[in-house]
Amino acid sequence: MLGQKFIATIVALAISISPALSAPGVEPGIKQRALTYAPVTTKRIFTPPSDYRKPKTLYSRTVQLEDGTLLATWENYSPEPPSVYFPIYRSTDGGSTWSEYSKVTDKVNGWGLRYQPDLFVLPKAVGKLAIGTILLAGNSIPEDLSKTKIDIYASTDGGLTWDFLSSVAEGGKAEPVNGPTPVWEPYLRVYGDDLVVYYSDQSDPAHGQKLCHKISSDGVVWGPVVNDIAYSDYARRPGMATVASSSGAGGVSKRLYIMTYENGGGNSPSGKDFPVYYRISASPLNFAEAPEHILKAGEDYLASSPTITWSSAGGENGTFIVSANSHKEIFVNTKLGDPLEWVKYDTPQSASYSRQVNVLSDPEWLLIVSAGPLAGDNYVSNSVFKLPKS
Repeated sequence: MLGQKFIATIVALAISISPALSAPGVEPGIKQRALTYAPVTTKRIFTPPSDYRKPKTLYSRTVQLEDGTLLATWENYSPEPPSVYFPIYRSTDGGSTWSEYSKVTDKVNGWGLRYQPDLFVLPKAVGKLAIGTILLAGNSIPEDLSKTKIDIYASTDGGLTWDFLSSVAEGGKAEPVNGPTPVWEPYLRVYGDDLVVYYSDQSDPAHGQKLCHKISSDGVVWGPVVNDIAYSDYARRPGMATVASSSGAGGVSKRLYIMTYENGGGNSPSGKDFPVYYRISASPLNFAEAPEHILKAGEDYLASSPTITWSSAGGENGTFIVSANSHKEIFVNTKLGDPLEWVKYDTPQSASYSRQVNVLSDPEWLLIVSAGPLAGDNYVSNSVFKLPKS
């Protein structure tokens, strides 16, 4: 009964939904060539040298280009000097083999590009940025961790060269506890004709940490801070937001948007730190008013550093797919995010901090690149596998 009521609510909610927010996988407006994929199981992409600082690698991200090329990056704990950077590795055979392609280096601060990269391909032009432009947002932080700055770089040649585009937000010391004022964890998307950056913000004295976003019509000049999740309890630490949208299938005429996040200090029936929660909204710019749900499959609860994506495969509604640090499995939902309809499926890839699932150009196939756990002696690997069937 609850499931039927939930679907009815979602259908009503979707009536008012406006322009699409692009999500991971096949972006609206970009036509990708057909590719044939084959399973890949924990293929090593990068093994750090022995002089790297632990955890050596962390926080991996991928995108697929129009021609099928895959790009991957991660936090890279190379010895300093020189300043740390985000490596770009490339695969032209569906994730079977990878090679170093370029580096994204700090060109404006002299600090390095240290934490939390996010890769994104523009599905349409934004200002003077052409369709297909690759963007990388990341946290520029000096070696002493005294400052944080979310900067964006752009590539117009498939990821070979990168130019500084803009700064989104600045903050204080990179310390993930209440009191310091850093900014963290940028996440890029397009909504309508604008570029949106979601991020975590500790600079508001009313909140230990909150989730918010800024909007830009050109990727250069950014609007004011808009709160997405900001609890009245100062001690709460919602973080690591990612957003996915459905296509409007399954009798829902418009798109739905889901934001997943870790809820530091929130109710955790499993006892795990940073339980994963999510919200469903008619607009990706208005999660603040949406009810929140804890994410679980049966009595199995996800925790820590979630990411979400959506595939058009898996049924009339498509499939929302969530990964988190607590599990090697993925949690999938073919019922428009109904809280009672999450199902857990195994993957060939190990659990990893902020592990991203990417839907490939054939929506039946998924890519996971892992860069290891927080306290690991890590390397980077990937797996390619078919979307599990319900």
